[in-house]
Amino acid sequence: MKTTWAAALLGLLLSALLSAPSAAHAQAAPVATAPPAWHKAEGLALTPPMGWNSWNKFQCDVSEQLIRETADAMVATGMKDAGYQYINIDDCWHGERDARGFIQVDAKRFPNGMKALADYIHSKGLKVGIYSDAGWKTCGGRPGSRGYEFQDAQTYAEWGIDYLKYDWCNTEGLNAEGAYQTMSAALRKAGRPIVFSLCEWGNQKPWLWGQKIGHLWRTTGDITACFDCVVNHGDWKAWGVVQILDMQDGLRQYAGPGHWNDPDMLEVGNGLTPNQDRAHFALWAMLAAPLIAGNDLRKMPDAVKAVLTQREVIAINQDALGVQGLRHSAKDGIETWVKPLAGGDWAVMLFNRNKEARAVTLDWTQLRLTDELSKRSLDAVATRYQLRDLWAGKDLGVSGAAIKRELPAQDVFMLRLKAPH
Repeated sequence: MKTTWAAALLGLLLSALLSAPSAAHAQAAPVATAPPAWHKAEGLALTPPMGWNSWNKFQCDVSEQLIRETADAMVATGMKDAGYQYINIDDCWHGERDARGFIQVDAKRFPNGMKALADYIHSKGLKVGIYSDAGWKTCGGRPGSRGYEFQDAQTYAEWGIDYLKYDWCNTEGLNAEGAYQTMSAALRKAGRPIVFSLCEWGNQKPWLWGQKIGHLWRTTGDITACFDCVVNHGDWKAWGVVQILDMQDGLRQYAGPGHWNDPDMLEVGNGLTPNQDRAHFALWAMLAAPLIAGNDLRKMPDAVKAVLTQREVIAINQDALGVQGLRHSAKDGIETWVKPLAGGDWAVMLFNRNKEARAVTLDWTQLRLTDELSKRSLDAVATRYQLRDLWAGKDLGVSGAAIKRELPAQDVFMLRLKAPH
């Protein structure tokens, strides 16, 4: 009996030794590693997202009818054809949670439910976005997602949501990076590709940690419908266009395909002057910022529509190279901005932030530069670029001689420099 057991044991040992991989083989074998569970969905927002959001114009006054009519208007006005995709419903769509904790819509405002509304938006060839908050309550006092992240993400996926804006009100005791990781993990677990917009207001520098968690992150507090002002609400402030513009200094290296700095939504069409609308839109295009309109698309004047659908300016924003522009120089309220583009092209813009018109000169000898971020060089004297005035829609010949003109107050002169081929 002892001999039999010993023989069996020896056989098992020999079998294990023969079947075991050598040490060299074990070291050489590749180890498959899955991305962490909190990584965002890949392959989304490869250019800055374009769409519309309800907050800037309507705030809590949202309804199914408004959203349907806005989707209709996005198609009818040509915005869809110009590249806008997302119809985003901001705060105050929420009802209460059911007995199991699942969020419901406000049935009075959205009588047919969110799934039916999402289906309608999708039928227009558009995508639908929704809003929640990392805290107990949203900024508008509706139920937040804290403690319900996985339930909410599953609900959004079942409704057919394509985009989530995730705010930062009522978040006492939370760490921003951890809270956004949790919702990112929940979205991944839900299984539907959803663009994740981190609306943390820039307080905890999301550009340093947000790239793997979300597709865009707010760099500032809220924008307001003025060009150059600060509105003090007591415990928080809203910022004008140029104030937010200045807050983008030093952030361009964090932006790129699939991960964008977000200086907040557009106020084009919400009471700015025509010059200011044009400058606001052009600046956001140069910043490679998300182009999320915030006006009433159903009652849009032709002048506003012309700004929002200016395809040559949109092309600067949506350029495949995905590099954020930079302020090359600033003197006496006149700024020169440049943005490298795919194929060797450049965008060059003069911005007059003064409240009076100014005589400006675009002197190519003063605009020789190498952008270390993109590794692209611009010398429009040595290389003769074809010049295209984007807002006028006119060709201006080739670069070389200085360009002089009168630039209206708070307006822009914007060129595309087409590289010779």
